Amino acid sequence: MNKPLNIALAGLGTVGVGVIQLLQENEDIITKRAGRPIKIISVSARDRNKDRGVDLSAYQWVDDMSAMASGDDVDIVVELVGGSDGPALSLARSALSAGKSLVTANKAMVAHHGYELAQLGEESACTLKYEAAVAGGIPIIKGLRDGAAGNRIDRVYGILNGTCNYILSTMESEGSDFAHVLSAAQAKGYAEADPSFDIDGVDAAHKLAILASLCFGTQINFDAVETNGIRKLIASDISQAAALGYNIRLLGLAEVDEADAQGALFQRVQPYLVKRDHPLAHVTGPTNAVVAEGNFSGRLLFQGAGAGDKPTASAVVADIIDIARGEDGAIFGMPSNELRCSHSAESGKRIGKSYIRMIVADKPGVLAEIAAVMRDSNVSIESLIQQEAGQKEGEALIAMVTHSGPESAITQTIETLSNSDSMIDEPMVMHILGD
Repeated sequence: MNKPLNIALAGLGTVGVGVIQLLQENEDIITKRAGRPIKIISVSARDRNKDRGVDLSAYQWVDDMSAMASGDDVDIVVELVGGSDGPALSLARSALSAGKSLVTANKAMVAHHGYELAQLGEESACTLKYEAAVAGGIPIIKGLRDGAAGNRIDRVYGILNGTCNYILSTMESEGSDFAHVLSAAQAKGYAEADPSFDIDGVDAAHKLAILASLCFGTQINFDAVETNGIRKLIASDISQAAALGYNIRLLGLAEVDEADAQGALFQRVQPYLVKRDHPLAHVTGPTNAVVAEGNFSGRLLFQGAGAGDKPTASAVVADIIDIARGEDGAIFGMPSNELRCSHSAESGKRIGKSYIRMIVADKPGVLAEIAAVMRDSNVSIESLIQQEAGQKEGEALIAMVTHSGPESAITQTIETLSNSDSMIDEPMVMHILGD
């Protein structure tokens, strides 16, 4: 029998406990697949006395998490604490600097510090594994880094946040408004008590920044992700989109601007209108789905559980097994010194169709005013729906889809209309996912 691979596990929330349960329950098959036993030897968390439903007596308890990497008997550190900085980052840095490979589910830390951590791992001849940081149990990192390694990826996009997808697909099926569905999602455990990271698009932006680096060979640039969430959506947006032949999904999308000589990178998280015949339009519930378009592979679709203790624990253990097998590979698909520092593509130059929703005063001349502003901004209307807003007397809702044109023209239109006395609320703009 080969020497066991010894693990120090930091973080005993639902995912950490799931990792322990998975390693215990599937011990025999994991040992055979890894080629050696995998053993947890030490654990650490904030509350030593909390009942977590698993027996921790066989493991050494470490109060100082940052010291977990210093033991000579530790081969891998598994970080499941969370947070972009603080104890998680300190542990990651100390582990990689000490030559211990690191497995993490911490999307925020990888999105903000992944490039630095990759350099540390290369300098110490160890690796950073982060499959569980993006799309939970879906093997998207391995699929893109290894399975599509020979391809030039032209575009990557998808549903990267299960909470938002549950809210949007439930609004779609029930006709309920955002606040009501969010409360129901919190009651069912699909949304946090403070859901801001999810509904404002930050969680999806973390994941997109990681995927963009992996797909396009760039240094991670989370700050460059144009991020908008679903907080301002109303039930009428869902119904009007449906009437126009679309479903609404919060998508992360990244692609290189081919017209830019320096290869500017475009990254955006935003609710998009998705045609009913597109696979992403039919992804419902707390599910993730990612599409990558390779120049030889064609369109690749990865779909599955994007969160939860068992799927995420499964991804963590898969990374551990890879390390046990000696399957390391470049952390972001190529050595860190080959990752280029990209600049951001200008969104205003992007060409496409847009959905615009306005709640306006129900009085004569408003539609003519809107049409004049759009004419002056060189925006052409493809289809339009006007109805009573259904909220207050004297309000009307106008929803339209524009013909294809530059996004800068849409921005100019919205800026002008926002100053109009006819506008009761700020106009809502969503772009339409192109084929």
